[in-house]
This record gives sequence, structure tokens and C-alpha cells, in this order.
Amino acid sequence: MEEWKEYKLGDLIVLSSGGTPNKSNGSYWNGDIPWISAKAMYDDYLYSSDITITREGLDNGSKLAPVNSILLLTRGSGLFNRIPVCLVKSKMAFNQDVKCIESKDKNVVSNFFLFYWLIGNKRAISNILETTGIGAGKIDTERLKNLPINLPPIQRQQVLIKFAESLMLKIEVNRRINENLEQQAQALFKSWFVDFEPFKDGEFVESELGMIPKGWRVGALGDICVTNKRSYKGDFAHEIEYIDTGSVTNNVIESTQFLNPATDKIPSRARRVVTEGDIIYSSVRPNQRHFALLFNPASNTVVSTGFVVITANWSGYRYYIYQYLIQDEIVDKLQAIAEQSVSTFPSLNAADITNLKIVIPPNDIVGDFAAICCSFIQQIEKNQQESRRLATLRDTLLPKLLSGELKVGEIKE
Repeated sequence: MEEWKEYKLGDLIVLSSGGTPNKSNGSYWNGDIPWISAKAMYDDYLYSSDITITREGLDNGSKLAPVNSILLLTRGSGLFNRIPVCLVKSKMAFNQDVKCIESKDKNVVSNFFLFYWLIGNKRAISNILETTGIGAGKIDTERLKNLPINLPPIQRQQVLIKFAESLMLKIEVNRRINENLEQQAQALFKSWFVDFEPFKDGEFVESELGMIPKGWRVGALGDICVTNKRSYKGDFAHEIEYIDTGSVTNNVIESTQFLNPATDKIPSRARRVVTEGDIIYSSVRPNQRHFALLFNPASNTVVSTGFVVITANWSGYRYYIYQYLIQDEIVDKLQAIAEQSVSTFPSLNAADITNLKIVIPPNDIVGDFAAICCSFIQQIEKNQQESRRLATLRDTLLPKLLSGELKVGEIKE
């Protein structure tokens, strides 16, 4: 440890703030520069964003993060569930709730070492989390800069970076495979049930949703599912595995909380009971895409009342309903409904979902679609399990490796 030196994080980094161009000025938006907010910070590596700004927008309200810099979310309600830390893989702008972090002197510490140090020290960052006046989380940058960090020589940093990258690469590969599988499932849904491509040679009839194949019908989503079927009442007498809305995005459950009523405070929102094949869909701000199809949840899994829990009347429908609800057009429709609510945040109730009009195909066609989607979901779940295992290993080892407590050669399989 003689070769390691302790610093304050603030002695090693440069922090810069982003911003949001005027949203009413159309010339600032939909350009070719990715723009990052909390919504986009769900992967370790950032390549792009669904939201973009123009060069004019950048010059009038935002800032550019260089390649291989680090973005850290420092303000937002989601911070109570996770601390988003992302490595920038292409130049991108970012908003005022995000800080860009770079090394002051790359001969002393590299951006990559800082990135993995921040990943490995999320618990320490969580410990300095404050609450704003509106109940959101906030990381005070002065307290962040006061965090102690032990540094090895730059050559030793490269060894540690290489080990960390080997774990992160496996997680990244699994993420990309799963993203591709999700896209295949959605493309298949649209081919069969929006464009009706396999059925175009058959007879079509008029319906309130346009022309549909003969033998199909239009109904409400609630005709083929129920919502919030079961809830816990009273106190828990056993441990639970709790899923909050902020820990779920685009069918990825990033983390769960294991809570024991004897020692832990159980959140008052921990009430919804879920089972195999249930769909959990956040009722607040649908456009943030906090939804998932549950595949093999633990028997003691409980989710937040912030989710609408959707249970298909028949197992074949679960894949059909899920793919229907995650379509961009449906997410946008539900967001528009949510924005008309009188609650503090744009929100839905269960009836807003179950009242949606939907084309309902014959059971044999739904069953064929389910069989294909099930194979996709099984592979996605297998990859997610491996990624969760690797993330646990990463989160356990990185703090020890990057403080000098543990050496790479001491790690056993």
C-alpha cells in the first residue's frame, strides 16, 4: 500500500454542469446532438439518446460532454433507487441535473479509473444523498468532492481498469443481445398485429380500428386481462423482495430490495402481489417506460403501488398484451392521458389502461405468437440473470480493488 496515495475526489476532477435549451424554441431541438437527462441514463455506456438538440440549442442552453468523460446524475427522485454513472462514448449534451466529470491530470488518474471508482463506490455516494424541498434526491457536489479516494500509480490503474472492463463488457454484450431480442419481438408483433402481413391473403372486415382479418374482433384490453389482482394488507410477517418503479426500465429490473420486517422499514407502497407472467407498468409518467414482463419472480416478490399489475386471463395473452403496451404509439397515448390528470405528477389509473381499444386475434394465432416470444423472453431472462450476477460481483469487488484492499491476483473463481 506504500505506493498508493489518498486524495480528496475534488483534488482530481473537474466538474461541469449542463442545461436545457428553451423547449418552446423548435430550432433548438431534433438536431444531431444527443441530449442526456435522467431518462437516458440506464446503461453504463452512453452512445446516443432518443432526445437530440441542434448546434443552436447547444449554444443556447446546454454543454457538450467529451468522449470518455463521465456523466453523473446529481438531482432527481430516481436517485433514491439508483445512482446513475455513465461513460460517454460519443460527444453529447446533458441537462442541468447531470454533472460531467473529467480528470484534472490524466497522468495522475485516468477518466476510466474514475468511472469504475464511481461505479464501485455508489454506496458512499448514496450516503451523501440529500432530499430537496420537493422530495427529490440531490447529491451535494461539495460533499462529493470531499469523498476520499486511494490512488495507485497509473500503471497499476491500467491493470485494475482491464479487470473492471472484462466484467462490464460481459454485461454490455448481454444488454445488446437483449435489446436485439426485444426489437425482434416488437417487429414480429407489428408485422402480425398491426400490418397483418401473414394474413393479407385472407378476407378483411371493417372495424372501429380499421380493416382487420375476418374472425378477429375489437375489444377493450380489460377483456383479456385483470389489474391489481392481489394486494397485501396489514403488516408483513416474512421477508419480501421489493421492486420499486425507479428500478425498472424497458423490461430491465436493475435492482430489488430484500427487506425483513423485523429489521427493515417496509415502504408503505410495497403492497402489490405479483406472479409469473404479470406485467408491471408504472402509473406515473408512462413515457419514462418503467415497465416489465415478469419471468419467474420469487414467490415473495412485492411491487410498488406505483405500478399497475396486469395479469392476462390466459397465459398466451401475456406476451401479446406486453408487446401491445410497449409500442411507442401506446406509450404516447397513455402519456397524453396521464398529463390530463389532476394529480401532482402525470399519472394513470388502472382503467386508463384496461379501457384501451385493442384488436383481439383468435387464440391459435395468439398462441403461435406467444410460443415465439416465450423463447425470446427465456433468453432475455437468462442473460439478465448472468448480468445481475456479474453486477453483484462487480459491486462487491470494485470498492476493494480500487482502494487497494484486494489485489486482482487474489480473486478466486
